[in-house]
Amino acid sequence: MSEALQERTTQGAVPAKTTKRYRWRGIAFVRRSLLILFVFGQTTVACYYLLWVLPYHGGTGVELGLLILFALLYSWIAVGFWTAMLGFVLRLFGGDRRSLMRRHSPEELDKTPLGKTAVIMPVYHEPVHRTLSGLKAVYRDIERAGQIENFEFYILSDSRDPNVWLEEQATWQRMAEELGAEGRMFYRRRTVNLNYKSGNVADYLRRWGRRSKYMVVLDADSLVSGRTLVRMVQLMEREPQCGILQTNPTLINGRSLFARMQQFANRVYSPLFATGLAAIQMGDAAFWGHNAILRVDAFMAHCGLRKLPGFGIFGGPILSHDFVEAAYMGRAGYEVWLEPGLGESYEESPPTLSDELTRDERWSKGNIQHLWIMLFGRKLRFAHRMAFMNGIMAYCASPLWLAFLILTTVEAAQMALSPIDYFPEGHQGLFPLWPEWRPEWALGLALSTMALLFIPKFLAILDAVIHRHSKFFGGIGRLFVSVLVEIVISVLLAPVRMLAHSRYVLGALMNFSLSWAGQNRTEETTWRQAIVTQLPGLVVGASWSTFAWSLDPLFFFWSLPVAIPLVLAAPTCVYLSRVSIGERLLRHRLLLIPEEISPSPLLDDAEISREAEPEESPLTNFEEAVLRPHLNQMHQALAGSHRRRARAEVLATLVQRCLREGPDGLTRSELSQLCRDQESLATLHHEAWRARPESYWGRRIEKLTAGD
Repeated sequence: MSEALQERTTQGAVPAKTTKRYRWRGIAFVRRSLLILFVFGQTTVACYYLLWVLPYHGGTGVELGLLILFALLYSWIAVGFWTAMLGFVLRLFGGDRRSLMRRHSPEELDKTPLGKTAVIMPVYHEPVHRTLSGLKAVYRDIERAGQIENFEFYILSDSRDPNVWLEEQATWQRMAEELGAEGRMFYRRRTVNLNYKSGNVADYLRRWGRRSKYMVVLDADSLVSGRTLVRMVQLMEREPQCGILQTNPTLINGRSLFARMQQFANRVYSPLFATGLAAIQMGDAAFWGHNAILRVDAFMAHCGLRKLPGFGIFGGPILSHDFVEAAYMGRAGYEVWLEPGLGESYEESPPTLSDELTRDERWSKGNIQHLWIMLFGRKLRFAHRMAFMNGIMAYCASPLWLAFLILTTVEAAQMALSPIDYFPEGHQGLFPLWPEWRPEWALGLALSTMALLFIPKFLAILDAVIHRHSKFFGGIGRLFVSVLVEIVISVLLAPVRMLAHSRYVLGALMNFSLSWAGQNRTEETTWRQAIVTQLPGLVVGASWSTFAWSLDPLFFFWSLPVAIPLVLAAPTCVYLSRVSIGERLLRHRLLLIPEEISPSPLLDDAEISREAEPEESPLTNFEEAVLRPHLNQMHQALAGSHRRRARAEVLATLVQRCLREGPDGLTRSELSQLCRDQESLATLHHEAWRARPESYWGRRIEKLTAGD
């Protein structure tokens, strides 16, 4: 939300204490304390082993740097490990009894009346038919739940290209007529694209926020069932202190090998991690920006995003809004809950590694910016500060790992090329410091690190077997093989992501500007694209291994788990993007997810709607908007009047140029000006139909009538 929105709304109050508040903070304190104890205890033991593995036992500057980096990386991995362990134990005993859903019986929730709820979908240059087909499926699923009268739908467009947003408007009108949703489904396009998605939501709240009690935010690829949406509203009605309720979205619709691997990992491992995370965070959870429900009055009153006062990246508008809004909601006295028990919440994975890394480049800048809020944000809860830290480490772990590898190489080079230093810098005393090597300790330390990474994956298999879900993954055997495939692919991708994320973090700290674009959801990666983007990694990996071989064959073998994936990055990137490989694994029932065995009515509706492509027109969307009477009238109704003083002359000139030369003679900005003006659209429609047959518009009319 923008600063202007915050200034225009009155300060909301914390929910009235007419209902008994559930006391969960003491339980959360105990759980978080145990997590910290386990993580720090395990990290301390691992650091002790590392000290004895290092030749000078931390007695040099390089070894001290290695120890610090190792402690940071090991503790971060340990947090994930113990979170998954907690999730496994809780699921073993039927789930977390302290979760939001377990406070109320299904019968109580079913009897709870619903508050007015807005379902909003911000879009920006998305595939129009595919995106709005998903929203149509959500609408129909709420109808099946018998609660459509309590919901309104808003398509909030930030698209700049007139051919895109004219298609959005035409598709919206056609969809509203088909669903009988006139007066319930609305379309709004901002003319000024300010503050990205958060600015788009703020614009909606300024105009229509008071119409609804709750707001459900969907991304362009989001799907949430009517049953889940109804349950979310009922929970919010029962829990007036809850400001945000976040579902745990499941990845679906993956076709490429990369997307299928991502959605399989999400579907198998997520129950453990999400259950553990929800149990630790409790009412101090994070907001992920979509597939969640928000209390509108509290959000408007407390979640305005002021510009940061710092320097470089730490100054200006907040780029990644969701975690910040959750922290501000908590600061105001409201609770934010993650509820893994709310199923049938879906989103899609980027189809290729390149697309994921493009998205990560944007996300990394926003997450690094959170460092300022984490350190200097006033009155924020400790759990929300830790959520900021976790998001920052998601990207900063990569440069830390890279620095660890560099220092390891320096240490190996010093041992191989320099004489032994019996009195290294920092060592005091009369006796020399003898270098020692303990290869068996080094092996044990490496195995313990691997255990932190891989044990949760095999616990997820055990969890699926215990809860009799393995059949939805193709059976125990195929589930096990699929996990092995996912592990191999993850090992190949880890060094590639490390280099990319390290570059993104450096670029964020140097405040490089980024462009915000719609996501690719279908295209495969070409060999040329892969070679160009992955060539630096190949050079780094090959050079590092060559240097390692020149130092010590043992160090060379130690470098291979990182070097080989970097050398093979280009073919890995290409083959992971291939839809044919993903479909071949699907035919063999590998990397399978339950939704591919037993899809819900919501997913069936979405698939049918997306496959029913509208009849292709011989004209562009702009030409259709000019020539088709019903579309022209609809676009006029959504346009405004901009005929004021000098603007009238400019628009009249643009109309004449468009009639004479066609839309190709105008820039995108000029076309947008015409499409936003009622009189210009009316004049274009009237004059185009009077054009000579040999003129531009005459030829378009001939194409149109021939197509009809």
